[in-house]
Amino acid sequence: MRILITGGAGFIGSHLAEMYLDRGDEVHVIDDLSTGSIENIQHLKGHPNFTYHIDTITNYHLTAELVDLADIVFHLAAAVGVRLIVESPVRTIETNIRGTEIVLSLCAKKRKRVLITSTSEVYGKLDRVPFTEDDDLVMGPTSKGRWSYACSKAIDEFMAIAYWKEKRVPTVIARLFNTVGPRQTGRYGMVIPNFVRQAITGQDITVYGDGSQSRCFTHVLDAAGALIDLAEHPAAVGEVYNVGGNKEVTILELANRIRELSGSSSEIVFVPYEEAYEEGFEDMMRRVPSIAKINELVGYAPKITLDEILTSVIEYQRGRVVNRLGAPAPLAFQV
Repeated sequence: MRILITGGAGFIGSHLAEMYLDRGDEVHVIDDLSTGSIENIQHLKGHPNFTYHIDTITNYHLTAELVDLADIVFHLAAAVGVRLIVESPVRTIETNIRGTEIVLSLCAKKRKRVLITSTSEVYGKLDRVPFTEDDDLVMGPTSKGRWSYACSKAIDEFMAIAYWKEKRVPTVIARLFNTVGPRQTGRYGMVIPNFVRQAITGQDITVYGDGSQSRCFTHVLDAAGALIDLAEHPAAVGEVYNVGGNKEVTILELANRIRELSGSSSEIVFVPYEEAYEEGFEDMMRRVPSIAKINELVGYAPKITLDEILTSVIEYQRGRVVNRLGAPAPLAFQV
């Protein structure tokens, strides 16, 4: 099988590529390295079934060629991370909507199967948990750049479903919930790599707000396996699926657990949101997925525990700190 992964040098994309190569499939990657890293795919570059292109998916002719070669397209290329989104809303909207439109239009020409990765952010300020795929989406005001990401990804979903209904392009949508693991950077606000970096370098562990906000974390290997199962299942076409963990933890509990597992003596300090972001910044207090729908279709259930997730990130980050002489990570928002 021939696989195309847009954003394939990213955290999730690189693990997905690795899984397909391990199966013996052919993998093509395109990534402009705006948020991905060549380091994530460095170990794959010599593989006979792996090719990569450092370019943007808005390079229409190159993307058209790669889509034409593929049996399945995984569209992961997107602006990611709340810090990046708050600071660059124009880039967020253009990258997410225009890029998805290009990929879908090219897949439509040859009826290529395509999986669109979306996000739990589309649920917005919904306060009823767990979130199910047919719940209403509750967005904040357009004056708050924080919501541009959620809205742009919701439009991606609308487009994907429209392409299936109108043009019979076999599309699948996966809403990812807080996927974490080795290779994830804290640069754009991901909480676990930031906490781990702070803990192992002796910095204060910075908790935004009072730490009562809660999340469900998923190891990247569980998530990537779910994406493969969804992309290859014929009954998934035209549907939306949550892909996430089933154990809820508060951010304060997470900080304490990382400190314990890493053997750190770092202090936990609380930082008001308004000190780092625009006044009136809104966070989602709980983000808990229902995974009943994906479980019923492909038997998905996360296998890797929170402690195993945290241990894998601690080991990975320790290796990076040693290799980079302990360069500290910048503070960022906890998604």
